[in-house]
Amino acid sequence: MGGSGMLGLTLGSMLQLQAEAKSTGAGGWGRAKSVIMVYLQGGPSHIDLWDPKENVPDNVKSGFASIPTRIPGVQFTELLPKLAQVNDKFTTIRSLAYTPYGLFNHTAAIYQMMTGYTTDKVSPSGQLEPPSPKDFPNFGSNLVRLLPTSEPMLPFVMLPRPLQESNVVGKGGTAGFLGKAYDPYTLYPPGDDMDMNKMDKIQVSDRVMRPDMLVVRLLRRARLGEAFNDAMPVVEKAVKSYNLNEHYDRALSLIASGRAREAFNLKQESDATRDAYGRNTFGQSCLLARRLVEAGTRVVEVIWPKVANSNNHSWDVHKGLPSRMKNQSGPMLDAGLSGLIADLDDRGLLDETLVVAVGEFGRSPQKGVSTSGNGNDAEGRDHWPYCYTGVIAGAGIKRGHVHGQSDKTASAPLEDPVHPAELLATIYHAFGIDPETLVYNHLNQPRELVKAKAVTKLFA
Repeated sequence: MGGSGMLGLTLGSMLQLQAEAKSTGAGGWGRAKSVIMVYLQGGPSHIDLWDPKENVPDNVKSGFASIPTRIPGVQFTELLPKLAQVNDKFTTIRSLAYTPYGLFNHTAAIYQMMTGYTTDKVSPSGQLEPPSPKDFPNFGSNLVRLLPTSEPMLPFVMLPRPLQESNVVGKGGTAGFLGKAYDPYTLYPPGDDMDMNKMDKIQVSDRVMRPDMLVVRLLRRARLGEAFNDAMPVVEKAVKSYNLNEHYDRALSLIASGRAREAFNLKQESDATRDAYGRNTFGQSCLLARRLVEAGTRVVEVIWPKVANSNNHSWDVHKGLPSRMKNQSGPMLDAGLSGLIADLDDRGLLDETLVVAVGEFGRSPQKGVSTSGNGNDAEGRDHWPYCYTGVIAGAGIKRGHVHGQSDKTASAPLEDPVHPAELLATIYHAFGIDPETLVYNHLNQPRELVKAKAVTKLFA
């Protein structure tokens, strides 16, 4: 038994208990087989990216020029020239909004976007309590529990860094009361957030066999484990409800197949492809996301590679907005997201892969004002949860469409508002899951996946 335990696998905490899958019912059309959430933590300025406004006061108007897109009459800003050429492949939602009360706190808004629920402790500014086993699950954890993958592949991967505001790390990014078996596999390469070559340092030691462990020896040891199981009926009976053989087999197949190791190997991509996505952490994370869903991963969450409330590449542009968005975050988003959508489409993967790009909120229409207690310079924009923009594509979502409309100053939706919980409900619906499917929390109390309806108008 000790010998069979020398496989060096560290998958038990993730794979154990994943066998139980609840009936999902007929909640949607079920076209999506995988989802890539491109999470722009920090809150991008919608006015300076996707929803520029003309004929507005100078303290509202973007300092960036507006440019035409592939959709007649629809404009982005000059920061998104590549996305402007592929917006005929996705839907732009210009009416995301928290109603009736906005969440101005990064962590609170992140938690709601990722789980569909509001945290117990919400403050206008500042942080909340750290992640707890009592938290509501990240939507990815719910998906891989309800739709377990049959492929020898990691079901749920989060990269290249955790969700974070100041010292609160990972809130909204865990399986919460579902248990650690449904936590994402976290791929966080070494290096700080400003290291643009982090993705070249990927280490997947728990996906690699020891040099002397050939597949034949691995399988032989597996049979040894089976022999001990046969000889220990009392132990087998005691652990029967845990389905240990099934979880062991899944871990074994993942290691032996080498599928995960191959998916993580970005060097297999051509220089042209890697260049198209952008030779930086965000761009290469988007490329890796495509490789993961291609290999069979159900859920990939690409977290913007900078802590939510920080400077430089962060979207939290209280200060230095013109230079930071033009020279740092704007070009990275433009290349990475456009590269991902175009590449998925060219490979025929967009038909069954849902892509969502969104932040926890937008930025204030008026520059230089304080909405969350933060200081802002004359060009800076503060937090604004009452109206912002997101992108959704693939798995039956309309192509070349703009959903909703903001008012003259992009302060509030004029039509078709979409609450973050409704966006999550739409994701579940795309997988054929009823958003109101019940799950049971740590107290065995029934809770809906999300208390919202899918926005079916987003689908073609």
